[in-house]
Amino acid sequence: MSRQTKQSIPDEGIFDVRQLGTGKALILGLQHTFAMFGATVLVPLLTGLDVSTTLLCAGLGTLLFHLITKGKVPAFLGSSFAFLGGYGIVAPMLTDSAGNLTANLEMLPYASGGVVFAGLLYLLMSALITVFGVRKIMRLFPPVVTGPIIISIGLILAPSAISNCAQNWLLAVIALGTVVICNIWGKGMVKILPILIGVIVSYLAALVMGEVDFAAIQQAAWFGVPIHASAMAKFDLSAILTIMPIALATMMEHIGDIAAISATTGKNYIRDPGLNRTLLGDGLATSMAGILGGPANTTYGENTGVLALTRIYDPRVMRIAACFAILLSLSPKFGAAINTIPSAIVGGISFILYGMISAIGVRNVVENQVDFTNSRNLIIAAVILVSALGFNSLGGVSFQVAGTTISLSGLAIAAILGILLNAIIPGNDYEFDNTERGESSLDMRI
Repeated sequence: MSRQTKQSIPDEGIFDVRQLGTGKALILGLQHTFAMFGATVLVPLLTGLDVSTTLLCAGLGTLLFHLITKGKVPAFLGSSFAFLGGYGIVAPMLTDSAGNLTANLEMLPYASGGVVFAGLLYLLMSALITVFGVRKIMRLFPPVVTGPIIISIGLILAPSAISNCAQNWLLAVIALGTVVICNIWGKGMVKILPILIGVIVSYLAALVMGEVDFAAIQQAAWFGVPIHASAMAKFDLSAILTIMPIALATMMEHIGDIAAISATTGKNYIRDPGLNRTLLGDGLATSMAGILGGPANTTYGENTGVLALTRIYDPRVMRIAACFAILLSLSPKFGAAINTIPSAIVGGISFILYGMISAIGVRNVVENQVDFTNSRNLIIAAVILVSALGFNSLGGVSFQVAGTTISLSGLAIAAILGILLNAIIPGNDYEFDNTERGESSLDMRI
C-alpha cells in the first residue's frame, strides 16, 4: 500500500475494506495469498500430496470457515504441519532410482482418511464446548499434555529432514540460511515470508547448479481439475488411529490462533462468534480437505502477522485471498512447477521447520508456566515423550480386536497415555483463560 493509504488507517484499524476501494481490496487479498503460499505448498512437497488439490482445499476451507463463523473472523486456513508426522508414518515418501522423492500413491488416500476423522474430532470438541463450556473441557487438555505432544511431532520428523538434506547439502544450507536471515534480520514482508523467500533463493541456486528438471512442466496442461478420484480419502482403522490423535494438539493450536487474532484486532472472537463455531469451521474444513485428498487445514499465523502489519481487519480480505488460491489450483502446470523443487531444498526448509514445531511445543509449556518441579507434571511429560519416540522407533504397536488388526503409532500411544494420566493423577489445577494468546505452529518468531 502507498504511504498515503497507510497514514489514512486509524489506530484501531479498518474493519470494512470497501472504504479503500475494489483495487486496494484485491491487492490486500493477493498479499494474504502470498503470506500463506510458502508454507501451504511446502506440505504437499513433504508428503507427496498434489499441490493443486492443496491450494483448492485451502481456498474452499477458508470460505467454509467464514460461512460457519458468520464471516466475523479474519482468518485464513492453510496446510497444517502438525500432521506431517502422521503422513510420515502412514504414507512415507518413496525414493526413486535417481534419489528423488516421490509420492506414496497407494497409502496417501488412507492418510487422507485419517485426516477426515481428525476433523470430526474438532466437531466433537465443538459440541462438548457448546454443552459444557470451554473451561470444563479444556481441563482435559492442559499444556502439560499438548506441549509434549507438539514437541514429539517435530522430533519424530527430524530424521527425514536430514535424509532430504543429504541429497545436496549445499542447497540445503542455502535454503536454511536464507530462512534464518530473513526471519532474524528481515523487515516488513521479508520477515513475514521467510519460507517462501528461502525456497526462491535456493531454487535460483539450484538452477545455476543444473539441479532442476523442467520436463514435468512441459508435459502439464495449463488448465485442469484439481481433484483426482484416485487420491480421495480411503479409510483404514490403523491409519485413522495414527492420525486422529494429532487433532488434540492442533485444536490447542487453533485456540491459540483465535486468541492471537482477537488480540491483534481488539475483538474477542472466542466469545463472538464463539470458540465452538471456530472449531466447527476448522474441523469441517479439515474433513473436507481429507475427503478431496488434501492436507489438514489450520488457521495460519502468517496471515495474522499480515493483519498486524496492515491493520486491515476485514474478513472479506481473507475471502478474496481464498478465491486467489482457488484460481491458482486450476493450473496443473503451476503445480508441476512447484514439484520441480529439489529434495535438498525441501530438506533445508524442513530442517528448521521440524525443529520449530518442537520449539513451539517447548514455548507452549514455558509460557503456560507448567511446573516441572511438580512430580505429576514431570511424569505426564516423561511418559508422552518416551512413548512417542520409543514406540515410533519400533513402528508402533499392533494388536487384534474382533479379528481386525489395529496399529497405534507412537504419537497415538503418547496422546492416549497423556490424556489418561492427566485425568487419573490428582492435582490437575489447569484453568483455561479466554485471554491467553497461545501459539501458532507457523509462527516463525521463536
